[in-house]
Amino acid sequence: MSIHLQREIEKIKKEILCLGAMVEDRFQQAIYAFKTGDQVLAQKIMDTDFEIDLREVEVEEECLKILALHQPVATDLRFLIAVIKINNDLERIADYACNIAKRFIISSHDAILFKYDYAPMANQAGKMLRKSLDALVRMDVEMAYDVRDMDAVVNAMRNEAYEIMKKDIQRQPEKVAEIINMYLISRHLERIGDHTKNIAEEVICLIEGEIVRHR
Repeated sequence: MSIHLQREIEKIKKEILCLGAMVEDRFQQAIYAFKTGDQVLAQKIMDTDFEIDLREVEVEEECLKILALHQPVATDLRFLIAVIKINNDLERIADYACNIAKRFIISSHDAILFKYDYAPMANQAGKMLRKSLDALVRMDVEMAYDVRDMDAVVNAMRNEAYEIMKKDIQRQPEKVAEIINMYLISRHLERIGDHTKNIAEEVICLIEGEIVRHR
């Protein structure tokens, strides 16, 4: 590998980790706003979502430039492909964090209608995100496999929220729109878990050189 290519690879590593830290912070802010009822913070998350979008485009453009100019092979090529995919997953996670903030603003006065505690589900999704980024930093394949296993817990919690939603709708049919709006937070958290799992699977592919999706 040329010295110039090595420098470009190291730069990309720093940029994707910086984006990961930004996305994790947005997610934690969205959960904090929901827990504390902070509508100002929730609105700020929505208003600044474009910052993540811009950073995501910058990272992808840098990766494409390296591919075009240096034509990397083997490990370097796998790394850049993984970064492009992880980059997209991080942007989607930030979108779902923004959606959580949006649901909260729309339904904050109706939250009592939906009797589900989102704290455990949010904590699990947050742990998955943090662990997937740690796996990328440390190139730790075992940690990445752990993230895949953790996703089943988030899915089970989403199913639990769905069952509670059905009961709440039966109890308060005149409030079906408000209840569904609150239930959709569980869908956003579940999708955050899915994208985090995708990141872990890209780390596994990067380390082992084998695609493990859909297994």
